[in-house]
Amino acid sequence: MAQVARIRERTDRLRAATPGRHASDVRMPKFAASFRALGRLAYEGAQVSANVLDLSSGATLVAIDDRIVLPTASIGKVLLLIEVSARLTARDDSGYGILDKPPLGLVGQAGVWQHMQAPALPVADLAMLVGSSSDNLAMNLLLNRVGLDAVRARTESLGLTRTALLDFARDTRGPDDAPQLSVGSTAELAKLFGMLAREEVVDAVTSQRVMGWLSLNSDLSLVASAFGLDPLSHRSPDHATLLINKTGTDVGVRSEAGALRGRRAAVSYAVSVHFTDDSLARRLSVVDTMRTVGQELLDYVH
Repeated sequence: MAQVARIRERTDRLRAATPGRHASDVRMPKFAASFRALGRLAYEGAQVSANVLDLSSGATLVAIDDRIVLPTASIGKVLLLIEVSARLTARDDSGYGILDKPPLGLVGQAGVWQHMQAPALPVADLAMLVGSSSDNLAMNLLLNRVGLDAVRARTESLGLTRTALLDFARDTRGPDDAPQLSVGSTAELAKLFGMLAREEVVDAVTSQRVMGWLSLNSDLSLVASAFGLDPLSHRSPDHATLLINKTGTDVGVRSEAGALRGRRAAVSYAVSVHFTDDSLARRLSVVDTMRTVGQELLDYVH
């Protein structure tokens, strides 16, 4: 229960009232509710990890076991998008062309291309499908195009050593397959989204293109559920709120990383929970906790 003890210690420090003043007169520090909610999940046996960075000052606002490596499901697809975008910027031939849809199989359930009639799509459109609907079929075709080794090399060039895309999307994972689609530490994922927001991933053009794809993401079901945005239309500021994000969802895995800008501040963030997915109640408890983090992120930036 070491993780529970660390979170509880941090929560107690946050809740401590100023000497000489009644506790009811003291405003709760930022993210106290997030520490409490994540601590409850850890007490129930989940592995939790979170990191929040202020993009103006660079200050770390939240750090909960943010260097441990946890499964992140589809979040690793961002690393593929970065490699594809870099090749488009460099006018590398592998970044262009029209790719044929392969026979359906080993694609998982996520995405829309498997339900479309279009027999082929340009590389950039496939990347758009990955960004907007986490499309597994499009992801597999792009990954086959650029190669997993190239994505790993690009990841390492960005200074990420605890975050990786491990494999293609698969309906089932056998003993010879990677056990997870991707893994990552929330410290590195928050850093990565901060770099994207500052247009520091490879170069400005590459970063802007990746952010454009991610701005179409329709999954606002976790942390971003607290932001009040239209899941199908949030590319422009809405009530001075602007978001790019990527989620990762699998059995026992809920993870999200993103960058959020409001009227007063901007942050990058990542939250991952690895839990025993043995009941709907437990799963909903995880989702509710991630929304709690989102509510405090929104309070901070506004």
